Amino acid sequence: MNLNQFRNKFPDETACRKYLEKVIWPSGRVCPHCGCLNSWRIEGDSSRPGLYECSGCAGQFTVTTKTPLHSTKLPLRTWLLAMYFIINSSKGISSVFLAKWLGVNQKTAWKIGHAIRAMMAVHADAIGLLSGVVELDEKYLGGKPRFQHGVKHLRGKGTKKTCVHVAVSRKGAVRTGVVSSDSYAVLAPYVKQVVSPNAQVMTDQLHAYMALGKEFSGHQSVNHGIKEYARGEVHINTAESFNAILERAKQGVFHFISPQHIPRYLSEIAFRWNNRVPVEKKRNGLSKIVMQARPVLEQFENLLQYAVGTQLQRTLWGGVTQPQPFYCG
Repeated sequence: MNLNQFRNKFPDETACRKYLEKVIWPSGRVCPHCGCLNSWRIEGDSSRPGLYECSGCAGQFTVTTKTPLHSTKLPLRTWLLAMYFIINSSKGISSVFLAKWLGVNQKTAWKIGHAIRAMMAVHADAIGLLSGVVELDEKYLGGKPRFQHGVKHLRGKGTKKTCVHVAVSRKGAVRTGVVSSDSYAVLAPYVKQVVSPNAQVMTDQLHAYMALGKEFSGHQSVNHGIKEYARGEVHINTAESFNAILERAKQGVFHFISPQHIPRYLSEIAFRWNNRVPVEKKRNGLSKIVMQARPVLEQFENLLQYAVGTQLQRTLWGGVTQPQPFYCG
């Protein structure tokens, strides 16, 4: 779907609202306050379009209640357009350019981007355990220190860069997360949360992986220390490919990612990776399997089904946070 087709699909607010109701409530309206399935539309000159009242808790709601679009003053079409741009980008979009394309200020575009990434994070968690052949690797994400004459800067874990762990199933999904170090004590609990014990894991010869590999169905490794990067089907090139995309997104688009927001940026890159399908293409009589992005509307559905419960709010100091549920004592 190109941009003109998108504009024809969503010409006004009514079309956008009907589409959101269809995707977020595929089986009928659900009250976001209590989960009741019975509600009625509130109509009148003073009522907002798309406003409903729950027959169970008597609470009023719209399709955007308790979603990242909660209480938004922006047109729904602006939100869908932002999702379109972020999903179709190869490595992401900076808030500066997103603001220009949406016609809003940079701070608004920054919050929109994080709201969309919050839904992408829930999508990644819903994938479940990775199985089959799973490659494990870690990457230290951060800036390059300034040049100082006569000073040799350390690399990787010798710095204060954020350690990112990557687990990717070949021709399948990827799970990423921030870890405090690459030690066995830190990696073992995390990897067991994202990789099935029946998986065949591929790693380099990091000491933690050599010990961790014994807890899976199979384990093979390559020795980067002797310039061995592939031995037949034994390699971690798929994980390295994801790391390369992550590095290019950081270097070429965002330039700086604060540690507290890295998980959301990882979720954005993982969402685009996970929403690809293998497609056979022929050239010069030869067929080749390539990974191609799913249709835009299909990715919209994969994203918006996790909208309820991922509400974001501004903090007093200008950041964003997810509101905590209120409990009555």
